[in-house]
Amino acid sequence: MGHFEIIPVIDLRGGQVVHARYGQRADYRPIRSNLCEGSTPEAVVGGLLALYPFPTLYIADLDAIEDTGDNEPVLHELRRRFPALKLWVDAGFRDPDACLDWLHRDLGDLVLGSESQADWEGLGRLMASPQAHRIVLSFDFAGDHFLGPLGGLDPALWPARVIVMTLARVGSGAGPDLARLGEIMAQNGRRRAYAAGGVRDAADLRSLSDAGAAGVLIASALHDGRIGRKELAELAKR
Repeated sequence: MGHFEIIPVIDLRGGQVVHARYGQRADYRPIRSNLCEGSTPEAVVGGLLALYPFPTLYIADLDAIEDTGDNEPVLHELRRRFPALKLWVDAGFRDPDACLDWLHRDLGDLVLGSESQADWEGLGRLMASPQAHRIVLSFDFAGDHFLGPLGGLDPALWPARVIVMTLARVGSGAGPDLARLGEIMAQNGRRRAYAAGGVRDAADLRSLSDAGAAGVLIASALHDGRIGRKELAELAKR
């Protein structure tokens, strides 16, 4: 198993970075961060990279997820300004042909969110394609409710990387959902599983690492300073 990965998250709406809280997307407002001035994607990403040289950034394009537009010009600009930064992008992907077209544009790796799927046929087609190594599967939960098709997902179809996304804990400071992470890992422990939602501090990150998580998606605790440069350097060695 590789080292524990810490992946910062930005949520995009209307070309700005917004602050995700409890998964209630209608209530998201432009982010206020201790790491930068303003809420432009370039400023926020620059602030994150000044804090620590993160190799990977997760981007949720809320406009695309909600089918009200997209922030693809922002992705192009971030690729231009930060060429060494790897992007994981959730843009409400569902149609496999559209997914493959997006992957050919080389904007990043594609996050297939369960909440956006009507069935698992698209995942099967993607995993049979030459681009399978660039697919990340996100298991999205609202409370105890799984967001997505309940049947037909064979763990053998899972890509090499999966996310356990507890939306109600995003931005909440309620602590990570270790129980749900363990349930997903027990189904297919060969995959690298990433936790998302609720991380409060470095102790939570250590708990996730000790539980066998491959890494974590994190935002609020970075922007408000609860996790800083020293903690990130120590945890990246695990």
